[in-house]
Amino acid sequence: MKVWVVGGAGYIGSHVCKALIKAGHEPVVFDNLSTGLRSNVLPGIPFREGDILDLPVLRAAAREFRFDGVVHLAALKAAGESMEVPERYSRANIVGSLNLLESVLEAGIPNFVFSSTAAVYGEPQYLPLDEKHSTKPENYYGHTKLAIEGFIEWYGRLKGLKHVCLRYFNAAGYDPDGELQGLEQNPANLLPVVMETAMGWRKKLQIFGDDYPTRDGTCIRDYIHVSDLADAHVKALDYLHTKGGNLTVNLGTGSGITVMEMVRLAMQVTGRGIPFEIVARRVGDAVSVLASSDKALETLGWKARYSDGETLLKTTWKAYQANASSRKQPG
Repeated sequence: MKVWVVGGAGYIGSHVCKALIKAGHEPVVFDNLSTGLRSNVLPGIPFREGDILDLPVLRAAAREFRFDGVVHLAALKAAGESMEVPERYSRANIVGSLNLLESVLEAGIPNFVFSSTAAVYGEPQYLPLDEKHSTKPENYYGHTKLAIEGFIEWYGRLKGLKHVCLRYFNAAGYDPDGELQGLEQNPANLLPVVMETAMGWRKKLQIFGDDYPTRDGTCIRDYIHVSDLADAHVKALDYLHTKGGNLTVNLGTGSGITVMEMVRLAMQVTGRGIPFEIVARRVGDAVSVLASSDKALETLGWKARYSDGETLLKTTWKAYQANASSRKQPG
């Protein structure tokens, strides 16, 4: 399949492209490089620079090749920031996604895989979260993703767009082969911030609250290795191409690790001290989030392989060490 990877120069997108090539497919990258890196695009992959807010450019890119499917990874994703500048997230995530859907339909691209988030669920009513759980996002980022899922579902009903929406939290880790080592720019997620602190690029790590009802007072999260996520995106495209049904599935391990546990494990893996301070809770943070991926196993044949804490940290540390001499501050 020839696959249009929108946001393909980003952290997750670059790993998706590698997984597509490994599976025998042909990715084409479209990215505005606002957070992605040109160096993340592997040699031989066609690259087109553009923004999903630029509808004429997007339309032209959608028609340039005869695409069999599209993977939509172009979005802003910092939950905390989304609560402060919701208008920016409305433009980038909602307006941009509507532009993309319009371009995909006009170009006749039949299969659509959307990189969504388990943030659509909000505060868990039970754990692990499954796809039947109510959707009540607690941050604006989650709201935008849920809104896009709704648009995709309606376009499926009205226009016949075949689609899979993948819901997951906390993408982490790096290519185990060490081929992809481009660091995220201005990261907000825990592992990159932990690594920047270990590298001495940050003076200290902020931990948002230590008074949650968990085993050590810090939030619990379900971390998924980026290579596992990439594999799921490929499996979703294959599912649409061969079976044609529409799906919304979670991607998770069903087990979680606290913020403090991750920090202490990072100290062991890196062999370095990681200064931290406890600060006030962050608005929109759930206490504990674990996702069941039973449906993904049943429908896509997907299961996490690299998502244990040690592998997540070792592959991330390897990438940061590879970038140690290139710059003092990522981005």
